[in-house]
Amino acid sequence: MQQQLWELPCYLFHQGRNFRAYEFFGAHPGVKDGVQGVYFRVWAPRAKAVSLVGDFNAWQPGTIPMERLTEQGIWEVFLKEVVPYVLYKYAIETQKGKILFKADPFAFYSETQEGTASKYYDMDASYAWQDESYMRWRKQQNPYASPMNIYEVHLGSWKKRPDGTSFTYREYADMLIPYAKSMGYTHLELLPLMEYPFDGSWGYQVCGYYSVTARYGTPEDFRYFVEKAHQSGLGVILDWVPAHFPKDAHGLIEFDGYPLYEDANPLRQEHKGWGTRIFDFGRPEVVSFLVSNAMFWLEKYHVDGLRVDAVAAMLYLDYDKKEGEWAPNRHGGRENLEAAEFLKTLNREVLTAYPYALTIAEESTAWPMVTQPPEKGGLGFNFKWDMGWMNDSLAYMQTDPFFRKYDHEKLTFPLMYAFSENYILPISHDEVVHGKRSLLDKMPGEYDLKFANDRAFLTFMMTRPGKKLMFMGSEFGQFKEWAYREGLDFLLLDYEKHRQLRDFCRELNLLYLQKSQLWENDQDWEGFQWVQADDRENNSYVYRRMDRRGKELLIAINFSPVLREHYQISLPGQAVYRYLLNSEESRFGGVGTQVADILPLKKEDGSYYGEITLPPLGAVIWEKERPLPGRRQRRHKK
Repeated sequence: MQQQLWELPCYLFHQGRNFRAYEFFGAHPGVKDGVQGVYFRVWAPRAKAVSLVGDFNAWQPGTIPMERLTEQGIWEVFLKEVVPYVLYKYAIETQKGKILFKADPFAFYSETQEGTASKYYDMDASYAWQDESYMRWRKQQNPYASPMNIYEVHLGSWKKRPDGTSFTYREYADMLIPYAKSMGYTHLELLPLMEYPFDGSWGYQVCGYYSVTARYGTPEDFRYFVEKAHQSGLGVILDWVPAHFPKDAHGLIEFDGYPLYEDANPLRQEHKGWGTRIFDFGRPEVVSFLVSNAMFWLEKYHVDGLRVDAVAAMLYLDYDKKEGEWAPNRHGGRENLEAAEFLKTLNREVLTAYPYALTIAEESTAWPMVTQPPEKGGLGFNFKWDMGWMNDSLAYMQTDPFFRKYDHEKLTFPLMYAFSENYILPISHDEVVHGKRSLLDKMPGEYDLKFANDRAFLTFMMTRPGKKLMFMGSEFGQFKEWAYREGLDFLLLDYEKHRQLRDFCRELNLLYLQKSQLWENDQDWEGFQWVQADDRENNSYVYRRMDRRGKELLIAINFSPVLREHYQISLPGQAVYRYLLNSEESRFGGVGTQVADILPLKKEDGSYYGEITLPPLGAVIWEKERPLPGRRQRRHKK
């Protein structure tokens, strides 16, 4: 390759500023001396020599030597007559003379599971995308003032064939996407699809950061999946793992015989609990590699966003480590300053290039300003998972209703910090595995009471400030814990209670989409107001949700199994509240408690109140409307 063509991308890569490194590294079709072929490029600075091996040379090291382009260790070779999907690796000779067979860190397609080789795939070939209308619409959206109800999916275990094998990307597109759309979700969030060898990692131990997993098909097949989602109006978010990588021999570990992608300091190098290596976030080439990877998925696959896994593990040097197992930063603190700077760079560059994209932090600590812009001192994410809300809410719901009054503040305290960040309320895969039980099975009581508790909780989640995320299966009451080797128990829909729960979730989701009061103003107190926050004796909560035009919903939830009649609540004025939804309607499997519209009653002091009926373990939603002279109160029993 002509020197002037490779000097700039190499220079920027070594500076930590090549954020399209995938356009240079890896395997790319090209022309040399008038001959068509493929350029292969890799970074291995301390290698004594590097050669290309594969099916085309019987995997013999040294027969196709690579040329060193830069002193900092970028190697290149041009090969004629390379066929699509041919297997290859880099044979890296270390300074000690050992030969390491390494997969291409920038490979666009790879073997999966037991296979460890890279596959040549022409990612530069154009794909005839047919999602232009969605892409134009996406650029006009404000995610903070729009509905966001995410359906989290582990693709291979959402549904399986009768023989236990998984479907393909195209088959999942034709099944999963219509289902999620009909259920009222706005986005699919897919557990990691970057190539990973071990099924039991669920995708969180990545070896092929630029390869979509071959478990379900080809890169073109996954593009089809994203395209079909967009044509249905669904966004696609990918889980992304820049915190650490596994120690598989063909992967990134000690890539040229020495720590390269990982930190060289043994006290900052490894997550022993996970058995993985930690990226060296202070190394410019690693920054180029990771930021480019985020750009790659947004550009080449049109995904709508990235949920960044294990951010807390990146930010704290002592994460899951004992005294003496970690080294402090240059100021003597526990914060990983280089990781913080990397995240700022990541979000700044990604959101500058793709202003419509979503970057979401799975961050479980009180690190400040995670969702504030870097220029204001923040990390720059759009959203952060509210792990505190999740822990408190699930702890409350798992408590026997008789004792819930002692934990009443678990549902009120999270509102004290609810507007300090842009939050997503997550009930994720992590909450339905490892003995934690499924969402439905967490609920106390006998069979019917579990469903009633679940419906009340879901109403609370969907009407509280914050965007939403729910793991697959929770919408119809999966009883067993999630098992990645098995498909969801859709056969449960043969049973009435599970069908009714699914129908309730669908109606609740669609109501969420229709009512701007529930999503337009999630960021401050202008969109939320307590009406009754302190009724711990009755396990009851009442609050209002408002949009920016003054439209209002009133929500009342009774987390006790006792019917509350003539329950008095204060009203802001002489207004009527029209009944919308009751989680205890008989069509949803509830007890069928009658619920009425709320008419204002005047106190002697001139203020107004209303009397409502709260079903046992029930949640009710009303909508405020103008008072009409002579209007009669309606009662509802469904």
